[in-house]
Amino acid sequence: MKNQKMYEADDKMISLIRDNYDLLQMLGSFGISLGFGDKTVKETCQDNGVDTYTFLAVVNFTINGFGDAEGDDQLSVPTLMHYLEASHAYYLDFQLPFIRRELEESLSPDDSLGQLILRFYDEYAREINRHMKYEQKTLFPYVEALLEGKPSADYNIETFSRHHGAADKKLRELKLLIIKYLPSDGFHNNKLTAALHDIYDNEEWLRQHSMVEDYIFVPAIRRLEQMMRQSDVTKNISDMVFKSGMGQNGDALSEREKDVIVALVQGMANKEIADHLCISVNTVITHRRNIARKLQIHSPAGLTIYAIVNGLVDISSVKL
Repeated sequence: MKNQKMYEADDKMISLIRDNYDLLQMLGSFGISLGFGDKTVKETCQDNGVDTYTFLAVVNFTINGFGDAEGDDQLSVPTLMHYLEASHAYYLDFQLPFIRRELEESLSPDDSLGQLILRFYDEYAREINRHMKYEQKTLFPYVEALLEGKPSADYNIETFSRHHGAADKKLRELKLLIIKYLPSDGFHNNKLTAALHDIYDNEEWLRQHSMVEDYIFVPAIRRLEQMMRQSDVTKNISDMVFKSGMGQNGDALSEREKDVIVALVQGMANKEIADHLCISVNTVITHRRNIARKLQIHSPAGLTIYAIVNGLVDISSVKL
């Protein structure tokens, strides 16, 4: 039964592991070393260069089996990337060969059914290799490019999400085949029982791994993609404004002209601007004429965009 406890940064790391010993492997995937004494989760993460918030998000999701990161913009994508890459290395380089050895030692080479079980396991191992290698060769480089501000035109996280299925079905089938069809004829095979136990553990590990990808990693990359799209739109507007931000004579706006733009964006009429800036209405009109000439922008909406992009006003103060 799930622990149903939400751990926090000030909790002792030893308490977290004592209550959930199966998180030991997760520590390694995050790059957290043992020997942390009585330090808190936050202190342990800081000592190991791990983002505390992201660590706790994955831990609490794994322990409790629920949670949704769709609106969570505090997650560290680099930390998630490191965790997933290390998890893949753990499973491919250690767990798969380890269980293979366990099965080989517990099944007689003269038992044809046992050898078929081994062949079935090898098929599973090849499938899980393809599954994880795809992510390492396609998904992870795509995310790294996103982090560097270089999005791909022909790939996105939805492409991955649509084809991302659970990878534990064959493992579940293998487990049932061993239980159903390998009777020991009255002899209790401790090695086979141990191998079965590890298969059960790995089935659960794969399920949790897949859920972390679907419910934490994928939403985080969606947000990253959205930020990139918004950044591109802002850049395009900025380029457009700055290209027209200097007149034919290369005239830059004066500080007073900038003040007039801010007042216009705030919805002031010419008389209100004159009173606000302590100048005459005719001077306001002259400033507006010079602004239009220099920027080649004549509409209030255009001036509003210019003011936002150039930091003259904050977008939160503008009535859109």
